[in-house]
Amino acid sequence: MLHHTVLRVVAKLLIPMILLFALYVQFHGDYSPGGGFQAGVIFAAGIILYALIFGLEDTMDALPPGVLKILSPLGVLIYAGVGVDTLLLGGNFLDYNFLAHEPTHGQHLGIFLVELGVGVTVFSTMLLLYYAFAGREPGQ
Repeated sequence: MLHHTVLRVVAKLLIPMILLFALYVQFHGDYSPGGGFQAGVIFAAGIILYALIFGLEDTMDALPPGVLKILSPLGVLIYAGVGVDTLLLGGNFLDYNFLAHEPTHGQHLGIFLVELGVGVTVFSTMLLLYYAFAGREPGQ
């Protein structure tokens, strides 16, 4: 792909916009359509576009599979940790009202943290799947 200058230039312009849009979807998921799952998919798509244009090896150097293998369960732990925290604070599992001094603030914080956990898990799992399939030799 070294000789595809136009693709490389366009990708350098598009990838930051894709990642920024993913962050927008992540942080506005409780106010508008979107959230953790959609943001994780969009963020992973931006990284996959990078891998398609600049090569799998460069992408794996920037985001090693070992880091992604830590991020996948970390997102699940964030999600479950919010639920356990609400239990410890006297509420039901994922009852966000107990997370802050005011129920409305607790709702916003709880939704944000749960969506963050979902986004991290979806992003890392999608990239791990891409690495697994893209790294295979043809015919395997």
